[in-house]
Amino acid sequence: METAEFLEILDREGRLLAAAATDAGLDAPVPTCPGWQVRDLLRHTGTIHRWAAGVVADAETSPRPVPEPPDIDGTELTDWYTDGHRRLVGTLGAAPRDVTCWTFHPAPVSSPLAFWLRRQAHETTVHRYDAEAARGGPATRVGTGFAVDGIDELLRGFHARSRSRVRSEHPRVLAVRTVDTDAAWTVRLSERPPVTELGAPQDATAELAGPADQLYLALWNRAPVPKVIGDPELAGLWLTNSGI
Repeated sequence: METAEFLEILDREGRLLAAAATDAGLDAPVPTCPGWQVRDLLRHTGTIHRWAAGVVADAETSPRPVPEPPDIDGTELTDWYTDGHRRLVGTLGAAPRDVTCWTFHPAPVSSPLAFWLRRQAHETTVHRYDAEAARGGPATRVGTGFAVDGIDELLRGFHARSRSRVRSEHPRVLAVRTVDTDAAWTVRLSERPPVTELGAPQDATAELAGPADQLYLALWNRAPVPKVIGDPELAGLWLTNSGI
């Protein structure tokens, strides 16, 4: 996907999140994030938006810790979230294409700016889904191409990091496959972080499959996996330990 597409999605998803949060109310529980209310969702997402904007705006080349969310509530909180989202969209939209800054996972991208556009588009989309779950009613559908991209970022980015908790005492192979596109991944599990390759494996002992938009939400721990084939223990290992 192009960086302009990610920026457009980030803008739209952030506004949808704000609208759903307003409709739900700050006291509403967030069923996809047990223990959270909508106010926690806004504090978290707004903090991440400001953190990411700061990394790019300051061309920060060292890891920058995520700050604590502010202790604010009510209209002040919703206005603070909206302002932070607008600031993030403006910062990423105006940043030099060749800006050099820190990134935090190894998924292949064309530039640090592309990393942050992609990361924040998916961050905001997942939390927009959370806000709509708190509101109730139908959720906005995730586009197929964007869903495939988000699965790829999760598998080849987040779970390539040393902090991934998906480990297996014995080497095993998990397949991840979308049924409405030709996208597929081979996830090799061991005592080390998972190693993911593009393409369907020949030696998988379990497979997680489904339409791209549903599989995206499932792998981000927001919905059940549409279809599990093969060894249920291996599929369960992934789903239990893969939370970000």
